[in-house]
Amino acid sequence: MNPLDQLEPLIAPQAVGWWPPAPGWWLLLLLALAATIWAIRIYRRRAPRLKKTRTDSSMDPARLAALAELNQLQKPYYGAAAGPWLQQLNALLKRLCRQRYPDSNSHVLSGREWLAFLDNRCPAAGLTRWMVLVEGNYKPNCILDDKAIEGLNSAVDIWIRKHV
Repeated sequence: MNPLDQLEPLIAPQAVGWWPPAPGWWLLLLLALAATIWAIRIYRRRAPRLKKTRTDSSMDPARLAALAELNQLQKPYYGAAAGPWLQQLNALLKRLCRQRYPDSNSHVLSGREWLAFLDNRCPAAGLTRWMVLVEGNYKPNCILDDKAIEGLNSAVDIWIRKHV
């Protein structure tokens, strides 16, 4: 007698349906749903803040007034003396600092300490590079080229927009 004759007959394979999925797929589906809900919540929390930083209409009136005053200042192009313009820039920045940081005594700072104070409030502006902002007032014939004037003006503009 052949031992293979004692075996049970073969069972025909059945088609496996796609439903219901295995338990691991359920877990993956729940994880994907939780991640989607979490991402939507984070987006909704951050969206108003992103809009606020992008538009000037959400800026406080002091900043808007300072930006308007900065744009109205007469820039010393064509070899004009830069001392009065630099004094006006310093006065504008000190006025803003006195209003925004009343307990810091920023209005008594001068020189490198003044630039360091400004840079600590807004490093993006990079005002520590502009030593002429504090020294130019005291030079008898301080003359700046157009590139320096535009660079300093844009640094002050950035500082006004983004200081803490």
